[in-house]
Amino acid sequence: MIGRHLAATLRDVSKKYPVMTVNGPRQSGKTTLVRATFPKHSYVSLELPDQRAYALEDPRGFLSQFDGPVILDEVQRAPELFSYIQVLSDEDPRPGHYVLTGSQNFLLVEKISQSLAGRAHLSYLLPLAQSEISGRKPIEPRNIGSSRPRTRPDDGDLCEVVWKGFYPRIHDQALPPQQWLANYFQTYLERDVRELTQVGDLESFGRFVRLCAGRCGQPLNLSSLANDCSISHDTARRWLSLLEASFAVFLLRPHHRNFNKRLIRSPKLYFVDTGLLCFLLRIRTAQELSTHSMRGNVFENFVIGELFKNFHNLGELPDIYFWRDHRGNEVDLIVDCGDTLIPVEIKSGQTVVADFFRALDYWRRLAGDTQQAAALVYGGDESQKRRESVVYSWRQWA
Repeated sequence: MIGRHLAATLRDVSKKYPVMTVNGPRQSGKTTLVRATFPKHSYVSLELPDQRAYALEDPRGFLSQFDGPVILDEVQRAPELFSYIQVLSDEDPRPGHYVLTGSQNFLLVEKISQSLAGRAHLSYLLPLAQSEISGRKPIEPRNIGSSRPRTRPDDGDLCEVVWKGFYPRIHDQALPPQQWLANYFQTYLERDVRELTQVGDLESFGRFVRLCAGRCGQPLNLSSLANDCSISHDTARRWLSLLEASFAVFLLRPHHRNFNKRLIRSPKLYFVDTGLLCFLLRIRTAQELSTHSMRGNVFENFVIGELFKNFHNLGELPDIYFWRDHRGNEVDLIVDCGDTLIPVEIKSGQTVVADFFRALDYWRRLAGDTQQAAALVYGGDESQKRRESVVYSWRQWA
């Protein structure tokens, strides 16, 4: 089993909250993580028809069978349990008593906001982080741009890593990525989409997802997306919300700091896993990715996605953005640390050239601080310090 950074966060919050939830996409390793982290807890999967029927027909009896702490897996399958867990956690507020996992974000969050507010800690387990595969400590977000990594792990070839993606089963069992991802996506369409919302035309929805992949790293234009898919604007918005709720995509919002410049307001679209992104783009091999027209977008998705996972593994909501004004000046990533903003530029090239720093220099001039911490992440192997910026190899990022 590959060690997960979120385990430390879960152990910490288990001492503070009576209810913990671990949410995330299917096959991200939630069950394996919680059972390994809390081996003395009882365990029940509500995917099992008999257990689900018991929980739905007699929730009091179902919950009363557990003398000690319990893990309830795929708890969204029996949403009525939340109200009963609320009452029980008020009567017996021992921390770490209930560990709930689920793959349907909007159902869990809705029930928690109604029934378990203040009693539950929400955590999110996404596919493997590159630092987890490498067995190294992740970067502390506040230190980005101010400290240079000292060790260089041997993570293999960049295109191979990004193309393969980060779902645990692919790595644990050395499965062919494209075959596994094809089955995963088909199951997602046939099960989750039908179960979560009224999508009458799965073929159109599948085409919509592929069109989203083609717009990875670009400002989101829902009207254009709807027109290309021959659906209404409202349908496109609803389908995009479904992709977010099922942890297929996430949106990177523009930062509000404007330096007296007019800014664009549209978010950018990224996929939670680059392997799934490459599959949807019909990139069949790692070698094909190396010369593909979307290589830069996929690499940008990888870099931002790794930091996105890093925040969640720390138990924090990702406070990350991008910045772009109406003239096209853009910083790919802004890390908001409250008292400071850290600009990050992303380049897939393997050789650092002076032009890579243009956006960072522009940002510093506008901010009035030419010594401000900043970072460049690139597709090469060596991390270094250049032009008052820390240059991170993709091998040592996040």
